Amino acid sequence: MTTDNPYPLLAAIHSPADLRQLERGQLPQLAAEVRAFLIASVARTGGHLSSSLGTVELAIALHYVFNTPDDRLIWDVGHQGYAHKILTGRREGMARLRMKDGLSGFPRRDESPYDAFGVGHSSTSISAALGMALAAKEKGEARKTAAIIGDGAMSAGMAFEALNNAGVADADMLVILNDNEMSISPPVGALNTMLTRMMSGRTVNAARKVGRHMLGVVPPLLELARRAEEHVKGMIAPGALFEEFGFHYYGPIDGHDFNALLPTLANLRNLKGPQFLHILTRKGKGYAQAEADPVLYHGVGKFDADAGIDTDAAPKKITYAQVFGDWLCDMAAADARLIGITPAMREGSGLTRFAEQFPERYYDVGIAEQHAVTFAAGLACEGLKPVVAIYSTFLQRAYDQLIHDVALQNLPVVFAIDRGGLVGADGATHHGSLDLSFLNCVPNLTLMAPADEAECRQMLSTAFALDTPAAVRYPRGSGAGVAPGDDLRTLPVGKGVVLREGREVALLAFGSMVKPARTAGERLNASVVNMRFIKPLDVELIERLASSHRLLASIEENALIGGAGAEIARFLSSRGINTPLLALGLPDRFIDHGEQDELLAELGLDAEGIIRSVQQRLSLLQNTGQP
Repeated sequence: MTTDNPYPLLAAIHSPADLRQLERGQLPQLAAEVRAFLIASVARTGGHLSSSLGTVELAIALHYVFNTPDDRLIWDVGHQGYAHKILTGRREGMARLRMKDGLSGFPRRDESPYDAFGVGHSSTSISAALGMALAAKEKGEARKTAAIIGDGAMSAGMAFEALNNAGVADADMLVILNDNEMSISPPVGALNTMLTRMMSGRTVNAARKVGRHMLGVVPPLLELARRAEEHVKGMIAPGALFEEFGFHYYGPIDGHDFNALLPTLANLRNLKGPQFLHILTRKGKGYAQAEADPVLYHGVGKFDADAGIDTDAAPKKITYAQVFGDWLCDMAAADARLIGITPAMREGSGLTRFAEQFPERYYDVGIAEQHAVTFAAGLACEGLKPVVAIYSTFLQRAYDQLIHDVALQNLPVVFAIDRGGLVGADGATHHGSLDLSFLNCVPNLTLMAPADEAECRQMLSTAFALDTPAAVRYPRGSGAGVAPGDDLRTLPVGKGVVLREGREVALLAFGSMVKPARTAGERLNASVVNMRFIKPLDVELIERLASSHRLLASIEENALIGGAGAEIARFLSSRGINTPLLALGLPDRFIDHGEQDELLAELGLDAEGIIRSVQQRLSLLQNTGQP
């Protein structure tokens, strides 16, 4: 009998309950179908591919053994979770993955009862799992809890804080370390070095065999574990580490081998106390191109699944990350004090060339944003000039360090903040919606937002020239298309520039909003200002414009609460200036995923939306008889 359906087993899986009806011998075929479907689906939509390819067998095994959704699975780093989505009733929804009104690229509690915890940032799973496990104990519920942590997330301090707590909390929980020898960028740090050393050669093969014997048969499980304990600990260095935290350590086992996964998970599910399972997987498993280059296939746009990503395709417009990377190399050549730092985002932040040209001045600290900032502060104390390249949404994790360790001590650390504003398909967990608000209130900090690529380079030079903390905040992707040049010129601090002189209305635009403001200004015959600096504001310019215009409109790709518009309003009030202010920005809610332009239009932050809002406010002023 033949079928035209390339996924005959997968087509019958509408929930994990269906999955659990399969014979164990059918699971390898199901894994092959899930993997093939995943490659074809992500090729059409874009998304995070290589991490999810590495967890196909694990996702199947977990849902096969655990009674989900009653048992809780917490996927750390949502990049791992696409197979989980496919198996939990969302296969058809993958056609609109990361699109507006479609599936999120990350686990979300409001999307499925199988998503026990919403994630987007890493290293939260053990903490959440501990909370859920202790809640079950408190409520007298028999459900089980498992945290799946991988993609370098064990390098973050939060993961170890949770281990430290969980090991003495007497919670029935399982932590699974999905060790794929990768994060987003190549992995770094002493823990990874230890794991890699342990994974090599005969040690891992012997450990796998011991792991299978230990966990594969019941009731001899516990007796054999006792007899093998010292022998196994001697071979497995991380076992001693995690057992010192109070966990019972098992593994490593092959995370692509159902004969190892299924009996091990089945036995661990029934054990009391904190358990730790170490599995080995391959990022990009089953897709040759992704296995060969898991970094390239970590996050992908649409591509030809048969041919793979065409790296020789005509280059697109230069991105802000490229502008930053080029500036960093040029400034490093000009000033030997410059040190480049990234928390595990070498490729995304544009540091690849810098890492190659200045390896002794490049530091990838792993997924450890708090450490990155205080590390930079220590360098600055000794006369060096650190530049921290960090996404806006990840800087939120290091806010305390930015305040106490950098700003309070007034140290000259430069923050190159990528992904400021709406980032598109990654959605609410990755939008840089809050940075102008949470940075604007920090004393000693200079805060800038460029209107284009050339201005971004100039602002980075300006920030570096200061002897105090400074941040340059720029959006994801490309800008207005203004060539940045190769000089290291600076800008006058705290000064905006009038781009167009008009009548009645002055549009005060910040960063990415300058481009749509210019278009709107032409249609409205309004003055258009590139404010450049959020802090310090060009208050002299604002005061002059307020005296000569009927309406001021501030425009920013940031939360309205506490943002640049709020600071302008505070200034106007402090001076007793009564010129009306229309503040345009992001509303007080989390913005979902979708294309950047699509989201900006929906929120009224494209040219048409600006025009519409200004005209409505002018009409209101006229109707109320205000001059």
